[in-house]
Amino acid sequence: MPEGDTVHQAAKRLHGSLAGKVLTRSDLRVPKYATADLTGRTVLDVAPRGKHLLTRIEGGLTLHSHLKMDGAWKIYAEGQRWSGGPGHQIRAILGTADRTAVGYRLPVLELLRTADERRAVGHLGPDLLGPDWDAGTALENLLRDPARPVGEALLDQRNLAGIGNVYKSELCFLLQVTPWLPVGALPAEHTARLPALAKRLLEANRDRPARNTTGRREQDLFVYGRAPRPCLRCGAPVRAAGQGDGARERPTYWCPSCQHGPAPAPGTADHRGIRRRTTN
Repeated sequence: MPEGDTVHQAAKRLHGSLAGKVLTRSDLRVPKYATADLTGRTVLDVAPRGKHLLTRIEGGLTLHSHLKMDGAWKIYAEGQRWSGGPGHQIRAILGTADRTAVGYRLPVLELLRTADERRAVGHLGPDLLGPDWDAGTALENLLRDPARPVGEALLDQRNLAGIGNVYKSELCFLLQVTPWLPVGALPAEHTARLPALAKRLLEANRDRPARNTTGRREQDLFVYGRAPRPCLRCGAPVRAAGQGDGARERPTYWCPSCQHGPAPAPGTADHRGIRRRTTN
């Protein structure tokens, strides 16, 4: 799933291509909005909010989209061949005289009044890359449920907005704790620096084409996606497992040597981060 830095980049591309221009084509391929016509209206701006995109349009309207796992907005010049996927995957088309934005596989797409944006994003915590960022509020939110595993608390967008599976795993590695450690069990010095560290990582990658958390050229990430290869710090095999319940289980990576705290027993997960099923 795209994380806050990726969504920020998508918003920047969309804003640069559409903002200040009049829409000459509008096609929302969602039954509820199939008859909506935005042509003739000017796109005012495109803003990210956590993992959400808000395209604000003249007349007090906002097109709210979320990329989830597979969604993408592609920008094409006039006459350029569209290549984001087959036509049946297109959910939205916003065209101007010289650019066309095409939304592929968008699981969330809704047209709402700009005054009602809070209905779509008001539940989110402080945005790590947004003007509303407040480290103190983010920390209070994280500590509200001290028994909750750190990894799950970081993924909860109501606590702070913008973190996904990659940053969850990388943050826990940098703090030297497993993602299953309860938030309340974090050492005090780690708890205090967690929001600032998260913000620093996302800001460092806000404008990078390839995400990097290590500061090394030869290896971009410390643990995410690296099981069962050696840990860059200690050489122990990186492990992977799912974290969460049922359909919400998310792939998680950690070093069993460098990171301290509870974790799934060996043999309950494979190197793809998929928990093995057992039968009785």
